[in-house]
Amino acid sequence: MAYYSVLAVTPTSEDWIPEYLPNANRLVEKYGGKYLARTANHEQVEGEERPSALRIILEWPSKTAALDFMSDPEYQPYLKARHGGSESFHFLIEGKDDLS
Repeated sequence: MAYYSVLAVTPTSEDWIPEYLPNANRLVEKYGGKYLARTANHEQVEGEERPSALRIILEWPSKTAALDFMSDPEYQPYLKARHGGSESFHFLIEGKDDLS
């Protein structure tokens, strides 16, 4: 079953980004992930405002693939850099409709 990562990221420093992007991209691909959206062009249309510079959506082939990516030892220094250089919120969402 597909899973989706939905992230809200606001960089507090851009120093980490040039090294992060190519390495994260490679590792996302390694685990079968696919970027569906990575954009600063977004707007909140409902609820209390929670601003974010970037919204990112990834599709994963499974929950295991997403968690394996996040825990990959090779990814850890890049994750640490992202956490240190941004405000990041990451939600992992199961691709099913519980209300149907």
